[in-house]
Amino acid sequence: MTHDCQSKHDPDRPDIYQIIVKGHLSPQRSDWFDGFTITPDQCGQTILTGPVVDQAALHSVLKKIRDLGLPLIAANRLDPDEEANTII
Repeated sequence: MTHDCQSKHDPDRPDIYQIIVKGHLSPQRSDWFDGFTITPDQCGQTILTGPVVDQAALHSVLKKIRDLGLPLIAANRLDPDEEANTII
C-alpha cells in the first residue's frame, strides 16, 4: 500500500468523510447527521457522506452511529479530488 505524503488538505475547509454502516438509517434519524447526504444502497447498507470539521466531530458522528446500533463497516476521508466522485 502506498501513501501520498503530499496532502491536499485545505485547513480552511472541513474534510469530507464517507461512512458506511450495515442497515438502513431511518429517515426520522437524518436530523442526527446534519450536513450529511444519506444514501441507502441495495445491499442493506447506508452510506453517509459529509463534512467533518475535526476529530472531535468525527467521533461525535461515530458515537451517534453506535448509539443507533448500526454496525460500522467503513469510515474514509475522501481526497478533495474524490469529493465529486464518492466511492460507493
